[in-house]
Amino acid sequence: MKIVIAGAGAIGGYIGARLAKNGADVVLFARGPHLAAMQQRGLRVISAEDGDFEVRFDAAKPGGGGPQVTGDLASIGTCDVVFLGVKAHALTGLAASLKPLFGPDTVVVSTQNGVPWWYFQNYPGELNNLRLERVDPGGTIASAIEPQRVLGSLAYFATDIVDPGVIRHIEGNRLSFGEPDGSKSERAKKIAETLIAAGFRCPVTTRFRHEIWVKLLGNVAFNPISALTGGTLEELVRDAGTCRVVRDIMVETEAVAARLSIELPISIEQRIAGAEKVGAHKTSMLQDLEAGRPMEIEAVVGAVVELGERLGVPMPATRTVYACVKLLDDKQRRSA
Repeated sequence: MKIVIAGAGAIGGYIGARLAKNGADVVLFARGPHLAAMQQRGLRVISAEDGDFEVRFDAAKPGGGGPQVTGDLASIGTCDVVFLGVKAHALTGLAASLKPLFGPDTVVVSTQNGVPWWYFQNYPGELNNLRLERVDPGGTIASAIEPQRVLGSLAYFATDIVDPGVIRHIEGNRLSFGEPDGSKSERAKKIAETLIAAGFRCPVTTRFRHEIWVKLLGNVAFNPISALTGGTLEELVRDAGTCRVVRDIMVETEAVAARLSIELPISIEQRIAGAEKVGAHKTSMLQDLEAGRPMEIEAVVGAVVELGERLGVPMPATRTVYACVKLLDDKQRRSA
């Protein structure tokens, strides 16, 4: 099985590194200093849970086996699986360049946080084929990736890039999979087996849309508030004021999910308690802000606001935090 990691940052790079360590036929696509460091020195993973390790790469070549790294997607050739490792806001720019990777049966695994672009494709009821403008402006992603290729995935591990070519694994090893149609497909099982062999826990669920909303329940609240305050997860939960805002946003998000017939299998209090257990962890949005990178606002927060507007769900707390973090992101982009 030939696997391409299209966006080998903190999440994608960690997946690719573990696959490479296990001898998989994997190609990592990256850009900038991170790419240069991997080409020159390989990729180093620092992990208190699993131990540190390094992997070395060859230049990517069509049909070549073994771990490879490249900054040119067109040099790779077709593959069996593409993991989309970029943040949701970067997918619009990446999607059109994925075509050289696609064979007739190539599977595209989405790992983005928030509401994915494919969420309403082949969706039952009046929202069938609804496109969220904040997630897929102009339908660029949907036009580039056929619905039948898509396999959903959610990553439950904390990683960050501490230096170019160096990824720190903080905790966790779960990567869940789910078909958009709720089936338990052979392709999902085969991909999961490959990841399990590389050290991940990989459940395949028939209720993937429910799982999206469980994760989103936390991200839509914790991510933007952490960016606005600089607070870690445990700080946001233990401060009475910010925790009240977190809870208000979760209540509003739960109401949107309910309008989509999603009954969450976890309570808001359980979700908050789970975040506190993670401890002094900075959310991905705060990490991006501190690194001067654009934040993953629209798929995580903007999409929920857009759905609330469409479904008639009042969202005063979410809209307020969304407006504030949007301004923060706009200011950072202008100063970059």
